[in-house]
Formats: sequence, structure tokens, C-alpha cells
Amino acid sequence: MFHAFHHSLRTSSLVAVLLVSCAAPISFRKIVCKPPAGEFVVSPLSDALRELEGGKTAKDPLVASGHFFDSARLAGQQALAGEDGALALYNQAVGLLVERLAQANALPWNGSLTIGTGAAAHTLRGKLEPGAPQVERQYVSVATLKFHGDLAKTQATRDGVGAPLVAISPRNPDFRRTFDVPEPHVALTAVLRFEGTRSATLELHDPLDEERIAIAGRNPVLAANFTAPLSMYLAIARPDKLGLTRLLNPQKYSDTARLVRLQKFDKNRIPVIFVHGLDSTPVTWAPMFNHLLQDPEMRQRYQFWVFSYPSGYPYFYSASLFRKELIGLNKVFPKHPDIVLIGHSMGGIISRLMVTDAGDAIWRAMFGTSPANTNIRGQSRQLLEDSLVFHQRPDVHRVIFCSAPHRGSQMANRWFTRLFARLVRMPGFLTDTRNAVASLITADDASLKLDRAPNSIDTLSPNNRFVREVNKLPIAPGVTYHTIIGDRGKGDTPNSSDGVVPYWSSHLDGAASEQIVPSGHSSHQHPAAFEEVRRILKLNAGLAR
Repeated sequence: MFHAFHHSLRTSSLVAVLLVSCAAPISFRKIVCKPPAGEFVVSPLSDALRELEGGKTAKDPLVASGHFFDSARLAGQQALAGEDGALALYNQAVGLLVERLAQANALPWNGSLTIGTGAAAHTLRGKLEPGAPQVERQYVSVATLKFHGDLAKTQATRDGVGAPLVAISPRNPDFRRTFDVPEPHVALTAVLRFEGTRSATLELHDPLDEERIAIAGRNPVLAANFTAPLSMYLAIARPDKLGLTRLLNPQKYSDTARLVRLQKFDKNRIPVIFVHGLDSTPVTWAPMFNHLLQDPEMRQRYQFWVFSYPSGYPYFYSASLFRKELIGLNKVFPKHPDIVLIGHSMGGIISRLMVTDAGDAIWRAMFGTSPANTNIRGQSRQLLEDSLVFHQRPDVHRVIFCSAPHRGSQMANRWFTRLFARLVRMPGFLTDTRNAVASLITADDASLKLDRAPNSIDTLSPNNRFVREVNKLPIAPGVTYHTIIGDRGKGDTPNSSDGVVPYWSSHLDGAASEQIVPSGHSSHQHPAAFEEVRRILKLNAGLAR
């Protein structure tokens, strides 16, 4: 909830917040591939090996592609004979063949192409993966990428046959409707299937759909790098920079409030939606996402999404935006299994509102009458109804809460937090709503006593009326919920705190499980939390452990 801000309190400077928000969590650079170690017959591979080492013997990409063709063919033969390192050379050569042809806009999808020259000329055909989008994509060999930064520490990969690629589609103008990122980056694997010595078919495979392939009379595992596409996208788009900015000026970034899928939709995979907290972005979930993708059972049973939103809004308003996105998801993808939500900090209490059947109970508690008898009109009324009158989402049946302040946090009441809260710019429609209800409220409400519209920090106070009223309502029957709580490694639960949210606020009676991890407020980024989430998801999918 107050990850970057809490750090700033310790340093007594908002400069620390800016530094945390601007530091790149991941970056990458292109590298020159070195031939993998191994004993090879040098003579027939010499030209290809020089090309792999970055030599300039073939400036023409079609001639260079001929070298990669020969290298892959001969290395493939050596690999079948059990030669050490030959499979790595085959994979590397196939990846560089794809990348070189992509740079020349010469990939032969659904056609054929002559590569090489003279006696070394070869015929290359192309075959896209099933269900490939009808767009021209760029392809980057993962072998030519070197990632750096905190988020590069965990990469979900699978050893095997083929060249892992990042396939980059052009900007999709309809990305909001399809719940995609603007420029989709997806993981594919390229395989070169030879027919004799002079022709071959270059195939693309989706490693999420295929564990093994049939090639050369065998059934080897298909190689993959599942996280390189997301890592590359995060390094280029830098969505992490939006955390503090969207907290301070949420309305400027209102169009960033949306659901985003991290992989293609599959009606047979269970959707897991990550919801971030205050002063944060979906990037905070990358370590857990990478960890889960490393597990074959997670890849087979689940598909991963994120809900991104400007965290300066009052959290009950952000919850109303989330509900609208879930309604949109069901319209575009009507057939999907029940959803699992995983929320960190404020994302946890937003998730709680998805599984709480409030009806008009909160409205009546605040106004003393039913919505129909409350004299509020126009945009303010619609906003209040969307935020205060709600029912459980029938498509959500399990929630994992990570460091969620269900009963608020006293930090929201401290003078320095109140001072910081004044920096948050609320949009005019929320100010109008505050003014419309100020004369109608039936009891004290700390946020409505403010001389400004309440923001997310105000609505995290234990004294906030909405917080108090929600905690009078149970989580809906039939919903299974779990808690993950940090104690800073002190082992002093139930008198513990993660440094921001105390145990008494994070704890929920009736939880199917409660895991205490030795961490601060970022409990969702601790390895123990990764394992706990994986355990819960396996349980949810009916997998014995």
C-alpha cells in the first residue's frame, strides 16, 4: 500500500519516492551470440560458425541465412548422434535465421524462399503456428537478448528443441476491447524441419500449447522462454513509471484503468487476475508471474491477467471500475472457468469488494434511507450507486489477499501521510459528488469532513465510514479466501505488522489458510508467498500435493 511512500518516510524525503518510481526494474540489450561449447566437424560448419561469431563474410541476409540453414542442418545431425553442444548450436542457428530474415522482411510464411547462393542455395518454406494473428510481426531471437535488473532474476524457461523467440505485433488500435497490451509480445518457438539437404520448412510453435513435438522420428520437448516477451515489453514500455504519477493525478491517467491479459485467451484455462496496490502498477507482480510460469502445471491450468488502475482514486471507486472491466471480459470471452483474484494491499481490499454482497446496505448506513429515496441526481448519483451499491461477482470463487488492510491502516491518519495526501489531485466529478452528499450524510465520516474530495489514502483510514461498513459484511458464501501476511521476520504474530499494515487489519476469520511470511509490506514478492500461491492454485485446480 505505501511501499514507495513508506520508504520516503524513513528518509524524510519525497525524493526517495521519485527515485524508487523512476528506477528501471528491468532492461535489456542486444548481444552477439557466441557458438555454444562442443566438439563439431569444423570444415562444413566453418562459414556458419563465423557468421554466428559475428563475422562479416555475408552481408546479404539471404546469404547469411544460408549459413544458418547449413549450421542448423549439420548441428541437427550431430544432435541426433548425441554430440555434446550440437542441440544448442541448432537452436541458436534457427533463432538467428528467423531474426535475420525478419530484419530483411523476407520470412516465407505460407510460401517459399531461396536462401544462400550458388551451389549452397536452399529452398525454405514457412509455416505459422495454429491460430496465428493475421498481422505482420517482428521476431527477435531470445538468444540475442541480455536482461538486467531486479525483474530479470527469475525467468521461466524450458530446455528442449527449437529457438525461443519474442514475436512482436504492430500496435493494435482495438487493444482495449481485446484486453491486450497495445503492442503484443508473445513467446513462440521456431523449429527447422529438413527434407533432404537442400530444403526445409521453418515452423513456429506456441510453447504454451505444445509441450513436445514430433521431429526426426522422435518426440522431444519443445524449448521455450515464457517470460522474455513480458520482460522485453516492460523494459520498452516502462509501465512501472506510472505508479506515483497515477497516485498524484489519477484522472489524467483514467484511460489506464483496465484489465489486461498477459497471454492469449484460452477458455479451458482458469483466469488468475493480479490486482496491485497503492503507488504501484502491475509490474509488481512480475516476480510471482515468472515463478508460477516455471511450473508446467500452472502453465497448463491457468491464464494470467492484471487489473491496472490509477491508485489515487478512492478504492471503492476503483472497485467499481474493476467490476465494469469484469463485465466487459464476460462479453468478449463469455466462456471461461471461475476466476481467482490475487490482490496486494489496496488491491486486496478492491478484490474483497468483488466477493462481498453489499446490496444497498452501505448506502442505507451512510444516508439513512434507500437509494430511491435519496435526493442525489445526475453523475454524482451514478457514481455513488456504482461505488456503494454492489453484489458479489458470480464468476469469482477464490481470492488470495496479500498484506491487505481490511480494517485500514493507522498510517493513513498520521500527519505526514495527511500532508502527502493533499498532493493527490482529485477530478472535478469526485469533488462534485462530495459536495452533493456532504449535507446528506447521517453520521461522522472522516473523509467527508475534508475540505476536498477524498482520495485513496483518505479511504484507507480505520476511521473511514466505508471501511467500517464493509467490515460489517461477510465475504459471500461459497467464496474461498486465503491470506498472506508479512511480519518483517520478527515472528511476533498476532502482535505483528508488515511495517505498514498490522496483523489485526490483515487477518480474516474464516480464511481457508493464513500464511505468515518474513517480509515487509511487499509480502507478495517473497519466495514463501510464491510457494503459498502455487500451493493454493494447485489445490484450486484439483491437483494433489
